[in-house]
Order: sequence, then C-alpha cells, then structure tokens
Amino acid sequence: MHVDVIVIGGGAAGLFCARTAGLRGRQVLVLERNPRLGNKILISGGGRCNFTNVGATAANYVTQGSPHFVKSALARYTPQDFLALVERHGIAWHEKKLGQLFCDQSSKQILQLLEDECADAQVQIKVGSIITNVERLAAPEASETPESRDPRWRVSTSQGEFRARSLVVASGGLSFPKLGATPFGYELAQRFGLQVINPRPGLVPLTFSSADLAQFGELSGLSVECLASSHDDAPTFRENLLFTHRGLSGPAILQASSYWKAGESVRLNLVPNHSVRDLLDSARRGGRELKSVLRPLLPERFIVAWSKSHAPSRPLGQLPQKELEALAQSLEAWEFKPGGDEGYPKAEVTVGGVATAELSSKTLESRRVPGLHFIGEVVDVTGWLGGYNFQWAWASGHAAGSFV
Repeated sequence: MHVDVIVIGGGAAGLFCARTAGLRGRQVLVLERNPRLGNKILISGGGRCNFTNVGATAANYVTQGSPHFVKSALARYTPQDFLALVERHGIAWHEKKLGQLFCDQSSKQILQLLEDECADAQVQIKVGSIITNVERLAAPEASETPESRDPRWRVSTSQGEFRARSLVVASGGLSFPKLGATPFGYELAQRFGLQVINPRPGLVPLTFSSADLAQFGELSGLSVECLASSHDDAPTFRENLLFTHRGLSGPAILQASSYWKAGESVRLNLVPNHSVRDLLDSARRGGRELKSVLRPLLPERFIVAWSKSHAPSRPLGQLPQKELEALAQSLEAWEFKPGGDEGYPKAEVTVGGVATAELSSKTLESRRVPGLHFIGEVVDVTGWLGGYNFQWAWASGHAAGSFV
C-alpha cells in the first residue's frame, strides 16, 4: 500500500496531523498499536478532557532546547482555533479556572471530533497495528525533488507493509504505561541519528523521604494552598498541594515536578497570603504560642504534625529572634527534598524526548532526515498542567500536517 503520509500513533497529535494533511488532499494512513484510538484523550480531565488553555504561550512549556521553539506552531494554530472547531461540532464546554477549557459532558466528544474530522479528510486508520520495522528507502536522485511523491519510507507492521513519502511519529511518551505507552518514538529517533533528551516523569506526585514520611504520612488527604517552585529559575505556581500516604501531590506539586530533578528540593510557601514574620512579631508581644497564630491560617492536623519538630510549646516572647526567623522561614520557604517521584504510572506527561534542536520549528521535520517528522509528547516539549499539552498536540500536529 502506497500513501503520501504515514502517521505513527492515533492519539491527539497524530489524529490532528492526519486530519490536517488529509484536508490538503494528501493520502494519509494512521497506524495505532492499541485496539482503539485516543486512550489518553478518554481519561484526560477526569473524563471531561481539558482540551486547551486560552492563555497558552511559549512560557507555559518546559524544554531543554530553545524556549522559542514552540512559538511558531502555537502562533499558527491557537487555542481559539481549536475552540472554534469544538463549537463547530456542537460540543458544549466551560472554563474551569486559569483559562482551562473542559467538555461539559465527556472526553469521548473530543475523540469523536477527531475521528469525524479524519473521516471527512478521507484518512485511513488501522488500529491494532504493531510496527515491526521502519526503513528509509533509497530514492533515485532524479526523483528526489520537492514535487516528487516517490516513497521514502517503508513501514512493516502486523497488518502488512506500507510505503509513504512522509513519516510522522506521534507515538507519545512513557506516561500511563497501562494505556500502551512505549519508548518506540525515542528509539526510532536515535536509530536515525537524532538526539533524545533523557525522558523522565512530568506532572507527577513527589514522594517523601523516610523522615518526612514519619512526620507527615498521617496527613494523607489534607490540602493546603501554597506557592511552589523547584528552583530559583523555575516558575512559581500558586495552587493547592495535597498530602498523600506516600508524599505530596496536587496541582502545585505536579507543576513544580516538571522542573524538578532528583536530588533537588522544592521550595514551598505554606502561608502565601500573609507575612509569617509580621504575624510572629505581633503575637510575640501578646505572649501567644505559635499554634494559636497558625490556627486561622492552616488546618489543625497540619499544625499538630508541624509543631512536633518546628514549634516549641512555649510563648513566642520567650524565643530568641533567630528562632522566630527560623520558624517563619520553615513555613514561608519549606525546602522539601523529595525521596523521589511516583514514576510513569502516575505521571500525566513525559519530560524530555526528541531534542528540539533536531527539528524545524516550522514543520517539525528532522533536520538530518528529510521526510521524518516528530510531533506531540514524543518531542522535548512539555506543557504545564491545565490544557497546555493538548494545545501542543493540536499545534504541532497542525504544523507537520500543513507541510507533509
């Protein structure tokens, strides 16, 4: 079978790329290894799919390459563009918070949108298609012109052999292995000489050290608003953190985790609405204890656990200034050093992937291997929590689909 474009991966980026290329008159074949399309789409957003974020900019993405890499694709396919498509399909939506857009009903509606768009674009889709080999064909020099449609690629699968002029890899990352995630895309990139930034879990809960587990493990289920940052150069996120039986989770921690690396600390301000130093100075003059100062600000269960190691049970007026400053520091800049993270089974995305320096920001095509494109999560571009990763899927899929 000979087509213009083969897309490997039937997720958000792959289907959107296929649809975009198909609407340009390209013959497109999507190969998906799972028995059904869009597994991650279906579970996203608690089953309602946080399908974009209206405020998406380059600042909302993590990459070890140039921070400008995502600008071209994001500018050419915006959140408003995808929202218009959602509305054209009659899907009711709402903004939850911070620009996050969700379906009113079900994630299934976004997958159905993509399937309908692909059908309209006459895209062929084969599910349950296990790829056994990818080979670049040696085309005669005379036919190797921009206008040529001679096949460059041969893809062998469990459902037969297929040839295409362009090959788009949208195989995703390593998060949610139970949904069929594999390192296929990284291995293919390395096989053709492209650099791959070492993948690691992103938007992932962080685990306690043994000492912190002993102190805070009993707080499982407790939520506290905070400011979280993994290091001085990383963004600070104001969201809730959630104590779990193994560590810390919640939006603030998930966001910071994409910037965090093993061995580093995460800085947490647990009282973001107040100056603890000012409160302690005032309470000191009144002869109060720390627990009474904190009760209006933090949950009682947290105060009890925190006080065991940080809060002496005597009036603040009896404490030297240095000790008061240390108490304030412990709440305003808690240097939480995780024991690790919960790994890919609990990670929403993968940080790392095919290096952006290897790809054209305009077409997502390999600079080394003509006709080979990488899009979506397989690329070293990771969005923040809140619809940004879906917007990268749409934008990168559109960018590649506009040129293949």
